[in-house]
Formats: sequence, structure tokens, C-alpha cells
Amino acid sequence: MSTAVVRGSRGYSACAAGHDGKCSSTRRSDDLQQRLVRGIGPRPLSPFDLALSTPFAPPPIPGLRRDVRQSGRAISNLLEMAAGGKADYPLFALGKPRFDQSTFYGRFRHFLDIIDPRTLFVSESQLKAAVQLLEDYKHGTLPRGVSNQQLWEAQKVRQAILHPDTNEKILMPFRMSGYIPFGTPIVVGLLLPQQTLGTTVFWQWLNQSHNACVNYANRNATKPTPVSKFILGYLGAVTSAVSIAVGLNLFIKRANRFNPATRSLIQRFVPFPAVAAANVCNVVLMRHSELEEGISVLDMDGNVIGTSRIAARQALLETAMTRIVLPIPILVLPPIIMSLLEKTWILKGHPRLILPMHSLVCLAAFGFALPVAISLFPQMSEIETSKLEPEIKLAASSKSVFYNKGL
Repeated sequence: MSTAVVRGSRGYSACAAGHDGKCSSTRRSDDLQQRLVRGIGPRPLSPFDLALSTPFAPPPIPGLRRDVRQSGRAISNLLEMAAGGKADYPLFALGKPRFDQSTFYGRFRHFLDIIDPRTLFVSESQLKAAVQLLEDYKHGTLPRGVSNQQLWEAQKVRQAILHPDTNEKILMPFRMSGYIPFGTPIVVGLLLPQQTLGTTVFWQWLNQSHNACVNYANRNATKPTPVSKFILGYLGAVTSAVSIAVGLNLFIKRANRFNPATRSLIQRFVPFPAVAAANVCNVVLMRHSELEEGISVLDMDGNVIGTSRIAARQALLETAMTRIVLPIPILVLPPIIMSLLEKTWILKGHPRLILPMHSLVCLAAFGFALPVAISLFPQMSEIETSKLEPEIKLAASSKSVFYNKGL
């Protein structure tokens, strides 16, 4: 390792060398780097931090130390961006997505973060530390050495657990990160073969009840929404789901042209049209007022231009499409896969493995389908101004405007 030279206020100055021919500051720097290599340092240091670890005596210029620290953070950010392992952690922006929302891949990775089930195991102390770190960033009092990765992870924890409007904790089964772990058993129940009338009604009711609780727990609380609206959407979803599921099951049982094996296979696909119809019914009942009142449309800078019923209709259409696409892999793929697996010698010889295997297939399908479905459309969708109302055309100065489509 080369010997360090300390730059003073005028040129280069010598320092007292030890018996190994190195100055004391150089030995301290070497020791710090050796500790970092062995992994026993107190925390990861950036290259700029290593440079600052060598003591020097700057002239007493007011504000110099603050400027050096700010420059150090800026250089560290650039180094992190240049490093391949940390390229996924750009410069932190409070309240902003970490990934590019203009591409499907960026939205997909963003929602993978949102539904990450590992945040279910965050302790109370870890949550408080994450919230405090973000508060320190907001007020400009961050401790020295905090990385962009730590800030992004803190924001991920906070957004997964606390409601963004009320700042209250969301119950674990109703968080977006708990949607797959707590929803998978319901999907398994929906797809169980040989359903009776009672089990069909029970699983459809339980599924829509879980969806209603998730929707309410993650609602937009900036404007008060009457509880009656959620109850109306819930009752409509339950009624449509149960009616379609029971009706299709009765139709299939009375169809004489199907043999028992074919009838059993077709019955496995009944939950999909029931759930898809219930999802669309829920969206329409919950948000039908938007069709009458319209939704806000914004310019490139986020300024509200006006209210548009045409944009509201487009937003509801995109949300309904998402709600239809979401159940397809969850309720269509598992029956197909299980019908093939049940013919293998493993499941034929060990029937007790059918339910665990069914659960694993449903879990994999659910984990794949959820982020894909909600990534289809950007949260802030774009629409051409020429397709909107005349008053919006007059108020807008650009060819397109934006609106929040909802979930």
C-alpha cells in the first residue's frame, strides 16, 4: 500500500513516521481499510469517507466543513450510481417511486416492492427507526454516512405498514404486502374440487369480504368517503359472485352431455367468471360517482387543469381491465396445472400430497399474477387533450394531460 501524503494549507507537510516508515495518519487509514476488508467495521464506508478518515488540519474557513460533507455525500451518490451492485438505488426522493413508472418493467419492480411479504415481519422498533430516518431526511438532519439504499428501504417499510393519509398502522391481513400470504388460502378454497352449494357460497363470500377489507384499509383518506359506499360495493360484489358461481354450478350439474370427469374439470373454472364479474361490479358501485362528477386532470407539472368525466370513464375502464386480468392466472392456471399433475404417478400414489401441491401452485400463480396485473397501466395515465371536454381543451396548453386511474 502506498504511503499517504497530508496536504496542508501551503503545499505538502511531513508527519511523524513510526518504526515501519509510515506516518500515524497513514497507519490509521490502513487499519481502517483492513477492518473494512475483514468486515468488522462499524458500517460500510464510501470511498469519500475513506478519504476523509485521514486527519488533516484545514484552515478555519467558515462553513468549510459543512460544504465538504455535502460534497462528500454528492460524490458518494455518484460512486454508488457507478457501482454495478448499487445501480438500483438512485438518489433518494421522498415520497417518489424508486423505479421508472413510464415502463412496464419499472412499474413491475415498484409493485414487487409494495407486495413484498418480508415487510410483515418488521418489528415496532424497526418501523420507528425507519420513520425517524425519513423525518431526519425531511428536516435535513440525517446522520453522516446514511446511504440511498437505507433511505429507500426505510421508505419501503413505512409505505408497507402505515397508511399514507392517516399515518396509522394497517392491520397485517389487509396490507398490500399481506394480500398474497392471506389471500392464497382463500384461492385454494375457491378452487377445491367437488364443491357443494354451501362451500361455494362460503368461499365466494370470504373472498369478497377479504377484498372489501383490503380496499377499505388502503382507501384514499384525503377526502372523507361515506361508509355506505363501501357497504354498497361489498354487497354488490358478494351478490354477483355468489349468484354467478351458484348459477354456473347448477347449470353444469344439470348438463347431461358432460361425463363426470368433464363436469368435474369444468367446475374448477367456475370461480374465474364469478370473481371477475364481482370485481367489476365492485369497481362500478364504489366509483360510479366519478362518472357523474369527473376526476381531476393535471398538466406535466402536476397542476390541476379541470375535471373530466371522459377521463373518469377511461380510468374506470383501465381499473376494470386490471380487475379482470388479475384472476386469470390465479383461477385459470392452477386448475390446468393440477389436472396434469394429478395424472402423474407421484400424486396417484400419494393422494395426501394433492392439497399441499395445490396450495403451492396457487401461491406461485398468485405471486406472479398480482404484480403483473397492477403493472399493466401506469398509476398516472396519459390521455390526449383532443379527446376531452371543450373546457379542458381550452385550459390545457399541451397535447396530453394526466389523471390518477386508481387501483
